[in-house]
Amino acid sequence: MIRGLAAACLVALLPVCALAVDEPDSYRMEDFRAPVPDTLTGGTVVSSQEAHALWQDGTVAFVDVLPQAPKPKGLPEGTIWREKKRHSIPGAIWLPNVGYGAIADVTHDYFRAGLQKATGGDLTHPVLFFCLEDCWMSWNAAKRAIEEYGYSQVYWYPDGTDGWTFQDYPTEVIPPEPGGQ
Repeated sequence: MIRGLAAACLVALLPVCALAVDEPDSYRMEDFRAPVPDTLTGGTVVSSQEAHALWQDGTVAFVDVLPQAPKPKGLPEGTIWREKKRHSIPGAIWLPNVGYGAIADVTHDYFRAGLQKATGGDLTHPVLFFCLEDCWMSWNAAKRAIEEYGYSQVYWYPDGTDGWTFQDYPTEVIPPEPGGQ
């Protein structure tokens, strides 16, 4: 009986083990809310506790890349539209929509300008990217910062604000950095 129960438990855990995601060669182009890899080539993956320690240290630029829903076109006159507030890590800069797999030149310019502001233009300045848990936007953004923009000290926090708030770390409402679309 116990041996059968142990075997059943092992079989039940196999699908969980099979969820390991390999790091792709290029950017993730779709299904951005899905399990993410455990690695980022050229970057350092951090846990909630490690991200919090970096935040407390105060020397790392925190960059939130959660997408921002656009105001729907064609709303009837008089419709009230309220932007959803972003509760993020205090002191972070919010650069929405820069984590898609393919981005327009104007979005590249916006991303570079935001990173310039966050790091003072220093490609060696440590920078940490995050979004939500199981969100490829932060992985794509971190990869882009490393491979296309030349940042050398990149941290990726895959648990994002979901992991941050789970640990009961502080948050604040932050606006998106001006100039985005």
